[in-house]
Amino acid sequence: MDISADQVRTAVVSLIAFILSIAVHEFGHAWMANRLGDPLPAQQGRLTLSPWAHIDPVGTILMPLVAVFMPGGFPLLAWGKPVQTNPKAYRGLSPRRGHMLVALMGPLMNLLLAVAISILLVLLARVVNLPAGIADAGIRYFLVLNIMLAFFNLLPVPPLDGGSVLAGVLPESLQVIPQTLQRYGMIVFFLLLLSGALKVVMRPAYQVAGAWAEVVMRLMAG
Repeated sequence: MDISADQVRTAVVSLIAFILSIAVHEFGHAWMANRLGDPLPAQQGRLTLSPWAHIDPVGTILMPLVAVFMPGGFPLLAWGKPVQTNPKAYRGLSPRRGHMLVALMGPLMNLLLAVAISILLVLLARVVNLPAGIADAGIRYFLVLNIMLAFFNLLPVPPLDGGSVLAGVLPESLQVIPQTLQRYGMIVFFLLLLSGALKVVMRPAYQVAGAWAEVVMRLMAG
């Protein structure tokens, strides 16, 4: 397989963007767990924005590179080093509700990063003559990526964050649903992936990301 210089540049930029986005995501989990009274993430060095604390060699580096260099690769099939928590240490909340808040904070941090990137791009475009290549990279590799990560992680399929959110919002009488998904979640996920249904499920995220990017580009243009 021939690898072009453009592919190498794309791989480097997209990998950097993914690593930084994953670091923000995992920090969100650690921060919320710490706020709820769980000292475990801090003890394990996860209460930091340093990417080195959140990198999984396979999920954070290898899989994104495979997605770039392999035609038809699915870039969202990647992950960071999971933050370990002790739900029994949460103060003032049941372990299930506390774990829901911890799970929600990861995708929320990705959305906050998307907002921050949007504001930064607009301000830079208004203050300096921002090169088109940098603007495009910021939108494509940071803005859109973080919107997609937020939506993807909120899918109610364990081990994604949405599985914990589902368990947190359902009443006790319906906990059999997330418990069953916890057991068979990976099978369900790969069936969605291999059948192409995951792309259909993610279609609203693509539409939101596209509309958001268009608004940012219009604001940048003045």
